[in-house]
Amino acid sequence: MRPTTASLCITTKRVVETRDFYIRHFGVHPVFDCGWYVSLEFETGLSLQFMEPRGEQPTCDTAGLTYNFCVDDVDGEHRAMTAVGLVPVMPIEDHPWGDRGFAIQDPNGITLCIYSNREPSHEFRQFYAPRIDHGL
Repeated sequence: MRPTTASLCITTKRVVETRDFYIRHFGVHPVFDCGWYVSLEFETGLSLQFMEPRGEQPTCDTAGLTYNFCVDDVDGEHRAMTAVGLVPVMPIEDHPWGDRGFAIQDPNGITLCIYSNREPSHEFRQFYAPRIDHGL
């Protein structure tokens, strides 16, 4: 199988609140929004989907769910998000595995880890696989 895209769709009763949160803080724009289902897209073409439960469908248990967002300027993102009142659930710090990051939570309790890549410490370099050119 060679999918051209893959995405999660979180089932939540907070679709409107979630949509507004990602528009306000992440600069996404809705590419589809029928009220109970929304597909949000970043300028890069990456997307997130959220939907209200249909029928007896359960909501998503988001405990332990983390979205990772690699950005060019993690310190700038941290300043911008804390300036508007978002409270990190993980402070901004350098990590020996090769990033600098912090985390906040969205209205569903999903942890949003926002980071920029850094050179990993000697201890962690051994765990990185070489890049493979798949000819895509």
